[in-house]
Amino acid sequence: MLGIDTLPLRLYADARRVVVRPFHLGWQANGNAPSRTHRIVDAVLALDEKAVEDQLAHVLTDFEARHWQTRRVFMTRYEQIARLVQLDGRSISDARCQLIGAYFCHEYSYAAAALMNPSVVPHFDQSGMPKGCARIIISLRAVGEGHISSIAFREGIITSDGELQLASEPPFATATDAQDGDDVIQSGTVEIFRHNDSTLSGTVIFPITAAQANGLEDLRLVHFEHDDGSYEWIGTYTAYNGHQIQSEMLRTRDFRQFEMVPMTGSAARNKGMALFPRKVNDQYMMIGRQDGENLYLITSDTLTDWGEGQRILTPLFDWELVQIGNCGAPIELDEGWLLLTHGVGAMREYSIGAALLDKNDPSKVIGRTREPILAASDDEREGYVPNVVYTCGAMKHGDQLFMPYGVADSSVAFSFVPIKELLALMD
Repeated sequence: MLGIDTLPLRLYADARRVVVRPFHLGWQANGNAPSRTHRIVDAVLALDEKAVEDQLAHVLTDFEARHWQTRRVFMTRYEQIARLVQLDGRSISDARCQLIGAYFCHEYSYAAAALMNPSVVPHFDQSGMPKGCARIIISLRAVGEGHISSIAFREGIITSDGELQLASEPPFATATDAQDGDDVIQSGTVEIFRHNDSTLSGTVIFPITAAQANGLEDLRLVHFEHDDGSYEWIGTYTAYNGHQIQSEMLRTRDFRQFEMVPMTGSAARNKGMALFPRKVNDQYMMIGRQDGENLYLITSDTLTDWGEGQRILTPLFDWELVQIGNCGAPIELDEGWLLLTHGVGAMREYSIGAALLDKNDPSKVIGRTREPILAASDDEREGYVPNVVYTCGAMKHGDQLFMPYGVADSSVAFSFVPIKELLALMD
C-alpha cells in the first residue's frame, strides 16, 4: 500500500477574505433618459462639498480599515467612469472624485463559496534556502458570489524533513490591475500587474475579458524551461463566459507582470490542458482531453496554437470508467514523465491516479496505477461538491512528490507521496 503522508494543515473557503471590485451598471442611455451611470454621477456632482465630505467619511469609516489603499482604488474607479461618461474632472475635488468611484465599487468575497484545485511550482526566489528546502508558490481556485472563479496564491516553504510552512496571508487582499486601467476588455491578450506594495499571497486575479466573465478555472502551473535555458512560469486554465469555454495561458517571469493569452486551435476549445515543462523532440507538448472521456498527447510548434492530438489513455479501471483527465503538468523523472490523472467512477466519485510516459516518446505509456493513489475518505466526502479529490499539479521534492489537492471543492489538503513506491504500483 502506498505510504502517503497527509499533513494536518488545511486551507478552507473563507468569506472574510474580501477585495474591492468594480460594480457594473448599464451606462447606455435608455431612450431620452440618461443612463444610471450618468444619473449617479450627476447626483454626486450636484451635492455641496460638505455633503460630499460627510458621505465619503461614512464610506471610509465602514470600509477603509477592511481594504488596502481604499482611496486609491476609489480614484482608479473614478478615472474609469470619467472616461466612460467623458467627464472633465479638472475642477472636481479629490473627495468628490473618490465618492463617485465608491458608488461604482463593491466589496467582493472571492473565496466565500469554495476553495479548491491547487497547483504548485518552485518559487522564483530561492535565496537563503537551506539544503533540502524549497520555497514554493501554490495557486488556488477561489469561488465567490455568482460562482465566479478567480486565481489566488499562497507562498510557502517545504522543509528537508517533509514539513510545509505557509506564509501568512496579509490582512488585505488585492486584485491585479490591467495595463490600460480598464476593468473589462473584450478580447485578446491582456497584460495585468500586481501592485508593487502587495504580496503574492494576498493577490487575486479576476476575470477581465468577455470570454472569462464567469470564471478563471483550474490553473495548472508549470515551471517551463525554454531552449535558451531561461525559465518562465506558465499556467493553463479554462476561461468560461457562462456559455462557452476556451483554454488560455497565464505567463509570467516574476509573478508581478502577467500575460493572459487565449490559445487557438481545435484543442483549445476543451478544458484541462496541461503543458510539459520543456520541449520534447523539439516540440511543445500538452496533455489534454479532447472528447470528454480520454487523454490525448498534443504537440505544437508554438506555445499558443494546439490542434488535434493522439489518444494515449482511455478509461480502463472501475474507478475511472466515466472519464479520465490529467491532474497537472507531467513531472520529469529519470524513469519517464510522471502524469497524475483523475478518474470519475460510480456515483461521480473523483479519485487521483498516475501513469508513467516514455521520456523520449510520451505517446508511449509505460505503466499506470490499477487503483487510485488517493480517494475521498469517509470524513472528506461532504462539501461544495461531495466525493471529490482533485489536484491541478504537484512537484518533485527530493524523492517525494509534494501534492496539494482539493477536497470536496471546499478545502485544500497537502500530502507527500514517495515516488519509488508510486512507480512500483504501476504495470
